[in-house]
Amino acid sequence: MTLIHFITALATALFACATCGAADDGATRAAQAGQTLIGQPAPAVVLRTLDGGTIDLATRYRRKPVYPKFWATWCAPCLQQMPGFERIHRQYGNRIDVIGVNAGFNDTEADVRAYRTRHGLTMPIALDDGSLGRRLNLRVTPQHVVIGADGRIAYVGHLDDAALHAALDRVAAAPRVFRVGDKVAGLDLPSGAAGKPRALVFFSPWCETYLRETRPATAQACRRVREDATRLMKQGGVDWLAVAAPLWTSDAELAAYAKAHPGTPPLALDRDGAAFAAFGIRAIPSVVLLDADGRVARVLGPEERGLDTVLRAVRGR
Repeated sequence: MTLIHFITALATALFACATCGAADDGATRAAQAGQTLIGQPAPAVVLRTLDGGTIDLATRYRRKPVYPKFWATWCAPCLQQMPGFERIHRQYGNRIDVIGVNAGFNDTEADVRAYRTRHGLTMPIALDDGSLGRRLNLRVTPQHVVIGADGRIAYVGHLDDAALHAALDRVAAAPRVFRVGDKVAGLDLPSGAAGKPRALVFFSPWCETYLRETRPATAQACRRVREDATRLMKQGGVDWLAVAAPLWTSDAELAAYAKAHPGTPPLALDRDGAAFAAFGIRAIPSVVLLDADGRVARVLGPEERGLDTVLRAVRGR
């Protein structure tokens, strides 16, 4: 090996080591930034776009997963990742809201506009004034934040690697969570009457008995909701369905519950838990009220009362 070849190889190796070290450091900083974020609700922030519009993140969370990626025009690893970022936008664009968030640090709008044109970026470009960065513990650029359709932060990272793509695949494949105002479709439940409001009571047949000792307040709430539903169903005008979680529940046990409590709404077993997941129900009893157009009008949790009043408002729409 000639001296010039040796020097060239040495320089290449040193550059690779420096780059590797920077990447490792960036990954560590992003991981530390994400420690307190994972599983937490994502912040409700309105971002200004490069084209003069706005992006209301809170409304985006309700529709599908959101992937805001922080970057800067002066950031070397951002430049390296930009072709991959554009590919991600094209690959996941129908299933995930991909947003390029300029960190707003040491950049001008002219810089960002020229950068977008030069690199052919087609995803929405937002300009952070520091508000989103502060709430998402921005510590490096690029910083990836993946938010599920449930509005909770699922991943924070620095590299365009297998972990990022696994996180994107997970949130893209996760069932949608319906929220107030969303039109409900695709649930594997008995159909309701067309043109009528619908009340879905999420419960477990063992709630009133098994939880009487360990969670007496929950057992009382389950009894209260059952009695309210039984009474209100007799008034007509609303399609009722009681949906049982599959935990410790079989068809036979559900049939025994119906026999023990005659007059209750029709019962359905959510065999794979998909209906509970579709509305983000993690506690019983809960009631989801749909209006006559099949849109979520209200979700009542275990401690909420006033089902009569809420139901009247839904029926009056």
